[in-house]
Amino acid sequence: MTRYLLDQRFLYRYTGPITSLQHRLMVVPPAVHGDQGLVCHRVDVTGAEVETRVGEDRFGNSVLHVRSPMVEDAIAFDATVEVERGEEVVPAGLAARALRDPAYLQPTPLTALGPSLLAAAAELAAAPGPAMDLAERISTWVHGRMRYAFDATTVKTTATEALDLGAGVCQDYAHVMVAVARACGLPARYVSGHLLGEGGSHAWVEVLVEDQVHPDRALAVAFDPTHDRRAHRGYVTVAVGRDYADVAPTAGTFESDGATGRLSTSKRLVAAEPAAAEPAAP
Repeated sequence: MTRYLLDQRFLYRYTGPITSLQHRLMVVPPAVHGDQGLVCHRVDVTGAEVETRVGEDRFGNSVLHVRSPMVEDAIAFDATVEVERGEEVVPAGLAARALRDPAYLQPTPLTALGPSLLAAAAELAAAPGPAMDLAERISTWVHGRMRYAFDATTVKTTATEALDLGAGVCQDYAHVMVAVARACGLPARYVSGHLLGEGGSHAWVEVLVEDQVHPDRALAVAFDPTHDRRAHRGYVTVAVGRDYADVAPTAGTFESDGATGRLSTSKRLVAAEPAAAEPAAP
């Protein structure tokens, strides 16, 4: 087994007091995801008096809800997470009904199908072969059509817009692959997490296929179109969903008399010995 230690900070600074803060954090991985297991975690909120509640969304993601009546000038969220992975990559398993779940088959606002996506799907699906071969072709095609570029897109950029631009970041690569896969009839979901050796968060795709050994199960096979490869043991999955909007690591609302906020982030992911942190909730 290999253990990874993840430290992450989200710091919001405001130009004046804000009220009625309601925030959502998705920074803690699931208890089990394939060969990945959550060992322990801790999330601290500083800078204001807050109420917190931990829940689970429809995709099984851990969600921390934070409320505060007032924040004077800043609030920080610090997460420490420890996970372990097995010696071999094992896809996450889920019930076979996920293969027919509209959430993984239908477009979303961020993965809506424009002419360029539909044309790509028709071309890629024309070649015969099993689902995994098609998924491999889609990943390679996306990688070849896109150029990695910061500041070319935003979190609101759609898959069609990114493809027509031919540039974007990992989020855009993932959205394009998800959109094309679904258009080809392959159930697919967006993955938010981290990649060992990269400074920011990362995004990739899971394509759902039948489990040939257990007919009542499906397997979520992970592809990274940004790097044109299957996800390896250096990937840490945090959350899955239909697209980025479902799994944004940090999001929220507040009220103010004109005050604005600015977010700064930091992250460290390293292979580590077991760390002293609170046990994961059962």
